[in-house]
Amino acid sequence: MSKVRFFLSVLLSLLFFYGTAQRKKEAVAAPSNLKTTPKLVVGIVVDQMRYDYLTRFSDHYGEDGFMRFINEGFNCKNHHFNYAPTSTGPGHASVYTGATPASHGIIGNDWYDKETDASVYCAGDPTQTSVGTTSDAGKMSPHRMNVTTLPDELRLHTQMRGKTIAISIKDRGAVLPGGHTANAAYWFHGKDEGKWISSSYYMEALPKWVQDFNASGKAGSYKKAWTTLKDLDAYVESGPDNNAYEGLFEGETAPVFPHSTTGLLNKEGDFDLLKTTPFGNSILVDFSIAAMENEGLGQDAIPDFLAISFSSTDYVGHKFGVGSKEIQDTYVRLDRDLARLFEALDQSVGKDEYTVFLTSDHAAVEVPSYLMDQRVPAGYFDRKAVQRNFSEFLKYTYGTEDIVKNFSNYQLFLDHKIIENLDLDIKDVQETIAREFLGYDFVDRVYTGHQMWTTNYTQGIPYILQNGYHQKRSGDVLIVLKPGHVSYSKTGSTHGSPQIYDTHSPLLFYGKGIKKGSTVKRTEIPDIAPTMATLLGVSFPNGTTGRPIPEVLEQE
Repeated sequence: MSKVRFFLSVLLSLLFFYGTAQRKKEAVAAPSNLKTTPKLVVGIVVDQMRYDYLTRFSDHYGEDGFMRFINEGFNCKNHHFNYAPTSTGPGHASVYTGATPASHGIIGNDWYDKETDASVYCAGDPTQTSVGTTSDAGKMSPHRMNVTTLPDELRLHTQMRGKTIAISIKDRGAVLPGGHTANAAYWFHGKDEGKWISSSYYMEALPKWVQDFNASGKAGSYKKAWTTLKDLDAYVESGPDNNAYEGLFEGETAPVFPHSTTGLLNKEGDFDLLKTTPFGNSILVDFSIAAMENEGLGQDAIPDFLAISFSSTDYVGHKFGVGSKEIQDTYVRLDRDLARLFEALDQSVGKDEYTVFLTSDHAAVEVPSYLMDQRVPAGYFDRKAVQRNFSEFLKYTYGTEDIVKNFSNYQLFLDHKIIENLDLDIKDVQETIAREFLGYDFVDRVYTGHQMWTTNYTQGIPYILQNGYHQKRSGDVLIVLKPGHVSYSKTGSTHGSPQIYDTHSPLLFYGKGIKKGSTVKRTEIPDIAPTMATLLGVSFPNGTTGRPIPEVLEQE
């Protein structure tokens, strides 16, 4: 063999081995794209938050609250609930299960239970006992939720070594997000106690740090006058402070700042009032930071989960309405509380070691009485008049009112046994009643249970209704009011409908594994859990119907 041929042979061999080694190196490196492993995942739900609260109040936000999400994280601008009813229980369940009520079974805050012939509460569980209070406020568990949550799957993935803590002012805002395997869920029991409590589902007694927090007098320190954080005149993004569309605190003659009546400040043993002020959000952040510190969340390589739900935004919205200066001040203050939470996360876990998402459990409608005064189509559902007219219809058509067992969440539940005894067809009865309601002026459209069973809707209002329809739990006739029409008081805002003002909510991501940017592509509430599951490399919750949002993830 010549020297030239020998040299070429050696060179080819070296190139071959180098190429093989490089391919092996790339193969070893490839798994780094499989998952992102933050030390702590934080899920934040802001009760009754509309998407436009981000844009409308943006000039008043600092750099380290909402704007940290906007500037350093990812913003889904066209995010929606894809089911109805849009209320707190279904909202929290859907965010964390990646499913809709059709799958997870939480079809309302309360609903008529066909099996027991009684109303049931989404988080209520009479088999449990209260922990931290002698009242029944702790008799809660997630047993009515049929599927797993994202925190459940993270716990299962880590062989239960990761820890899950869920916290909210409302019990359902903690119980449902925590899922079936949470180490603890805590909620604020106001009344005459002002304590954070739990359920025997999670523990036998409150940890010492919770007992110490309750004994610290922190809740009582927030029983103070509610004045605006900024000058009242600076809140030009809201309506007049004194108007006819807002509710009153006890002892008030006008719904104006400062809210400092004797009933608000000094009423003995009444801590529930904190819920309807921004201070409910502040004490929630205080307790969440204490939980991080005392539970050691995010202190090792095994991911933990902290679920936080801000409820006071909902209470304030219900009382004062989405256009009020009270709601604006609540969000300006919430922005500061979010900054406090971020600061605690930066210090305790490390700025590049945690991942956060923020969304809502539903949005809200403008106060209909305000809309009516602005000549915008709106109105109120007159329940007494409807009951009177519908009762006459039932007697005339079927000879009895007993054919209807319940009306709740804008659904009619029929007595199938009576219908069979009258030798009637259930489908015909559903359609007859649907036509009757369609003739009422405030009704926009009506669908039957038969339609929900037999038709596959892919868009619009019926698609939203079908995603909220659970075959075992939902009713026989589904009623949709006209846009801007509600069953509520003439003051304050509400929610629950499939209309777009109730479905359009924020979705923000920030932290480890999250891209910087935004999208106007439609995303839906059930997309959150599979997106986070993809980031973490864990199984999707077992009822998931949503899809990951690839634009959000760095690994994509």
